[in-house]
Amino acid sequence: MLLTIKMKMYPNEHQGKALLETMERFNEACNFISKTAWDTHTFGKIGLQKIVYYDVREKYNLSAQMVVRAIGKVAESYRVDKTCYHEFKKHGAIVYDQRILTFKTSDEISILTLQGRERITIKYGEYRPLDMERVKGQADLIYHNNTFYLMVVVNVPDADLIDPNGVIGVDMGIVNIATTSDGEIFSGKKCTEIRQHYSTLKATLQSVGTHSSKKHLKKISGRERRFKKDTNHCIAKAIVQTAKDTNRAIAIENLKGIRTNRTVNKAVRTAIGKWAFDELGNFLKYKAILAGIPIFEIDPKNTSRECSVCGYIDKNNRKTQSELCCVKCRHQENADVNASKNISFRGICQLPHRPLSC
Repeated sequence: MLLTIKMKMYPNEHQGKALLETMERFNEACNFISKTAWDTHTFGKIGLQKIVYYDVREKYNLSAQMVVRAIGKVAESYRVDKTCYHEFKKHGAIVYDQRILTFKTSDEISILTLQGRERITIKYGEYRPLDMERVKGQADLIYHNNTFYLMVVVNVPDADLIDPNGVIGVDMGIVNIATTSDGEIFSGKKCTEIRQHYSTLKATLQSVGTHSSKKHLKKISGRERRFKKDTNHCIAKAIVQTAKDTNRAIAIENLKGIRTNRTVNKAVRTAIGKWAFDELGNFLKYKAILAGIPIFEIDPKNTSRECSVCGYIDKNNRKTQSELCCVKCRHQENADVNASKNISFRGICQLPHRPLSC
């Protein structure tokens, strides 16, 4: 599996200026290349390189490989969309490869700038040492909030898949972020409180419009998103560990299109729009694969309306958000736990040695 590691760089003052100058010059060159590509309708990397290579080297004083990487960045952007002219931001990412970026140790790199090679300390939050042989392809140098980061792709081997004895069903929602078929509930109350706090704070600061308020807005930017991402990481890690300890697979709902398939009021739209429905599922998928846990996506239709005991489906089964009472067999249970049990059963039906009842 290919994973991206975000590494924080610790350049000194001289190195920081050199990196920033290189980044600005690189993106100036990208804009020059982009204009040429648009004017001549030449969007392929090879054809574009024949036209602009020597001009870019002479005009922007970039190394040969950095010019190649700039041409590659422009060509890749037009591969996605050729309908309009592409302009690159002043501090857009620089694409580095092994010729202009090397890892000296697990915490030091040698990176090319306009001033020559610089050796810069790096740190990253992975729990295991970086295996240099697993670094694959290119690395992106990005600049965010006056800090430089390297986005490095590494190839992590997948674990051998287990032969599961059962399936843990995971129901995802807003009130409860995740509920498992074991009855474990990960409440979304804290996330809702954080979302409401930052929404109110941002609205207040935006209405003031002073220099101080704008400075405060910039300071709090991204805090809510980082909190939710960390929460989803922790939830996914806990569920995968439970599956590993009990030798079970995991089943989750396929929630694609959840933002567009219902007409709801503004409050619900806000909650849905600000909660990363795909993120928790993606975290569960890659953590499960790394741990050797099979994971299945199932159709979520009627999982919250179906009784997990008798299988009867009726919208009247769902009395409230949190309560299910089957109108046929009178079974009562937490609605999210009931849904997760239905997800678990549908996951069991996808096992290679599925029961005959499937």
